[in-house]
Amino acid sequence: MRILIVTTQTPFIHGGAEIHAEELLRQLKKAGHEAEIVAIPFQVYPQERILDSMLVCRLLDLSQFAGWVIDRVIALKFPAYLVPHPRKVLWILHQHRQAYEMWNHPQFGDLYRLPNGQQIKSSIERADNHAFAESHAIFSNSRNVANRLKQFNGIDSLPLYHPPQKSDCFYCEPEEGYFFFPSRFNEIKRQTLVLEALAQTTYPVKVIFAGQSHGNFRKAVEQMIQDFGLEDRVTLAGCISVEQKLDYYAKSLAVIYPPFDEDYGYVTLEGMLAAKPVITCWDSGGPLEFIHDRQTGLVTEPNPTSLAKALDELWENRSWAKTLGKAALDYYQSLDITWSNVLEKLLK
Repeated sequence: MRILIVTTQTPFIHGGAEIHAEELLRQLKKAGHEAEIVAIPFQVYPQERILDSMLVCRLLDLSQFAGWVIDRVIALKFPAYLVPHPRKVLWILHQHRQAYEMWNHPQFGDLYRLPNGQQIKSSIERADNHAFAESHAIFSNSRNVANRLKQFNGIDSLPLYHPPQKSDCFYCEPEEGYFFFPSRFNEIKRQTLVLEALAQTTYPVKVIFAGQSHGNFRKAVEQMIQDFGLEDRVTLAGCISVEQKLDYYAKSLAVIYPPFDEDYGYVTLEGMLAAKPVITCWDSGGPLEFIHDRQTGLVTEPNPTSLAKALDELWENRSWAKTLGKAALDYYQSLDITWSNVLEKLLK
């Protein structure tokens, strides 16, 4: 089959969504298909530009190129999934969240504050519902995303889990006295919550942060480290190689991943593959589909005091942390998360 993977991307930002598309491309080619990624630049600010991006997507004709018919379009993100095609399958990573579950959210939503915010929201909802109605099939990348689609659009979708990149390369080694938090620096990932928790721990807990960071949020993180006197307990590793990431996972005591309402969350699965327990929060969304409190990790209240207690508990009880990590790996392996299952459903 000739297949196009259609997604959107903010230039110079490379995260989980980009890895998702790249790995899907690799797996399609490995299975013998001709495939390419069509990444449409997406500018969120000013918010009015969202409507322009939606129009661009609706006007794209991806039915054929150079006389070759495109057999299947697999669309991943808003507004890319608005692209018309007679055999379009949606594998939704997330919608435009500020028009849905983040509408009216005081910290993570700002669309509702615009004078024309309600109009933009309504336009997004109409366009989404039209795209859903014309699709050959609809999948989501987690139960969390599936629940949002059902709640806000009345759409049923099948959650379709997939392995993280290089899933067969993760390994476990004896811990070396640190927690690992790999993620793009962003308010919604809540690195600052972890720093506030570190300031309240009883033990000299250490955390290694890794991931792309820039702008004012990076400066805020650096200032918090200084204000709390955490210079000796926090490492900002920045962007690291895959090999470095695997090594940090392998030698960590546990993994920290407390984002707000995450769609899926590779970090959770990667921690489990490294046989490490994951600490997350009850409002973290996707991670809760895999992390069960005191069975495969710890689930805390989303506040510094509760998170600090969880960090202290694993820091003090390292043999228990190892037991939880082994249980996490066993649980992951029981779920049969495979690309063969993903491709079978997407190409049906």
